[in-house]
Amino acid sequence: MELELRHLRMVLAIAEAGSVTKAAASLGLAQPALTTQLQRIERILGGPLFTRDRRGVAPTPLGDLVLARARVLIPAVTGLHDEASELITAGGDARYRLGATNGPIVAGLVRRLGDAHPGGPVSIHSTWSENEVAQMTVAGRLDYAVVGACSTPPGVLPAGLTWRAISIDAVWVLLNDEHPLAGRDEVGLGELAGEAWITAPGDGCFLECFAAACAREGFAPRSPTSIDASSAFDMVAGGSAVALCQGLVRSAPGTVAVPLRGVPLRWRHLLGWDPDGPAAAHAAEVFGYAVEAYLEIVGQRPRYERWLATQPSLGVQKSVSLLRRPGRAGGRGDAMIA
Repeated sequence: MELELRHLRMVLAIAEAGSVTKAAASLGLAQPALTTQLQRIERILGGPLFTRDRRGVAPTPLGDLVLARARVLIPAVTGLHDEASELITAGGDARYRLGATNGPIVAGLVRRLGDAHPGGPVSIHSTWSENEVAQMTVAGRLDYAVVGACSTPPGVLPAGLTWRAISIDAVWVLLNDEHPLAGRDEVGLGELAGEAWITAPGDGCFLECFAAACAREGFAPRSPTSIDASSAFDMVAGGSAVALCQGLVRSAPGTVAVPLRGVPLRWRHLLGWDPDGPAAAHAAEVFGYAVEAYLEIVGQRPRYERWLATQPSLGVQKSVSLLRRPGRAGGRGDAMIA
């Protein structure tokens, strides 16, 4: 994991707010999620950035160095985005600036937009942070947000976007192909109570949803380790952990994805845009291509396609209303292995 601009924004927000709790509120994040992010940033940089006492937080010498650089870099990059946006807008063409988190449908969506608009401005900003994508869309630096979440509209994201569910899918579990449960048609979540868990990085509260699902099964899981998808496949293939994954997860040597009995967790692929901005005029087109890309991936996953046919409440929704998120609320986020 490398240091990114959004990490610097988090550090700066903590310093300006004087506490992690106040900074989390200003960023639209849950306080535990921001604390986890700060710990990851400190591991990247090799030391603590803040000291903590009853009065709040104060930067360490390392923190002062990071803050000094952040106060230079953030305005510079923000200015670059603004000037680029103005340049594209001046051209008068429809823009398709997509921001996307961990998910399997993005490549097909970009390909379809490129085919429909050859030579047109189609671009992709990829990150694992749902909040970053949503913030950039609200700010006009992106036209469309493609994110994963447990609910529609997604919680703990900035206000002002319209959200539409491309699909609703089940969360499965990725096992080593020699795991005792690997040959089952489905697995109860409680049967995995003693396992070490891994997930892909995310800044929402999917982990809280997972913990709640486990509590309903009568156990408290080990805290999952967030790790990139490639390493997650390696760990599962090596037999050292199991992974929460999307039902659309790709196959990989040494692993097998198995449905969780009763669908205790669901995952939505969502498209978001500013209903008052120029992107609204082309949202139906982008949504249609996103659905096509999803169905293409389903067709490439025969086991999931067969299983999905038995689940009428999942997959592409026959009647989906547009949901404009009026404000922040407790919510769902985070990511899984795609």
